[in-house]
Order: sequence, then structure tokens, then C-alpha cells
Amino acid sequence: ERPEPKPKKSGERIAKVLARAGLASRRDAEEIVTQGRVTVNGRVINSPALDITDSDVVAVDGKPLPPRERTRLFMYHKPRGLMTTHADPEGRPTVFDNLPEGLPRLISIGRLDFNTEGLLLLTNDGGLARTLEHPDTGWLRRYRVRAHGEVTQAQLDQLKDGVEVEGVKYGPID
Repeated sequence: ERPEPKPKKSGERIAKVLARAGLASRRDAEEIVTQGRVTVNGRVINSPALDITDSDVVAVDGKPLPPRERTRLFMYHKPRGLMTTHADPEGRPTVFDNLPEGLPRLISIGRLDFNTEGLLLLTNDGGLARTLEHPDTGWLRRYRVRAHGEVTQAQLDQLKDGVEVEGVKYGPID
């Protein structure tokens, strides 16, 4: 006997809607809501747990939300010496500081380390980013790595069992 499917939830969380409108990250959008800066259908709300639908009228600081942009995906060649974050606590330059003016608010799909260069995908859709980043989707990722020093085949073979770096466990590497 199969369990009854869960009823489909109507609407989306208010913070998610604000983030998709490009106003802030989802976490910052939750803060905007708790500050009482958001109205839904003319009523001030302060709970980020509220689900809203397309028929609801949302405003932030008295201004209606801009229309939701279509999902966009950008390719960016990240040079060495940039952080893949919106704000670095140490003040180092970020990928987002180096993007041209006029782009929508973007988030990275994955990240590259400070001294790593290569292709970085950016999107204005957090749901797309999450899907592409999540290991369960099975997306194959290829990296070209330059090792300094001597590396043995036995050491490379150990990567097939996964690796732990500073307490973080990573899956198998082929």
C-alpha cells in the first residue's frame, strides 16, 4: 500500500519571492520581512514563514515588487585572486565586484577557491543553482588540477574512496 501523496503547497515563501525579484538574498529578505518593511495586500507582515500566491500584491518600503525576471545563466571565467562570495569579511576582491554594471542580482553555482581560475556559472535563479549544485542530481564535474611536488598513483587511487579536508567529507573522485 502506497502512502497518499502530500498535497501540493500553494504559493511560495515571501522571502523566496523577494529574492527572486532580485531585492536581496533569501536570508536578507527574511530580515527585511521581520523589520516590518513588507506589505502583502496592504497589510504589514513580519513573519518570513508566510506563503503568498501570484494574486497577492507585495510591496517593500511602499514600492511594488518589480516583475520577476526570466531565469538567466551566465558563464564567467574567474581569474585567480577573486573570492566567490558577495562580501568577503577580509575585504578581498570578489567575482561580483568585477562583473559589469547592469546585470541582475546573481548568485554563483558552486564556487572556485581564491587561487583557482576557470569557468564559473552564475544565475539569477536560486532554485536552478541549488539543483545544479546538489550531488543527487548526478551532474558530472571535471577539473584539471596541477599538483606541486610528487604525487604517486597510489595517492591518486585513494581519492576514489573520497577525501576529508578540514573536517568536510567529499565524495569519490575518479
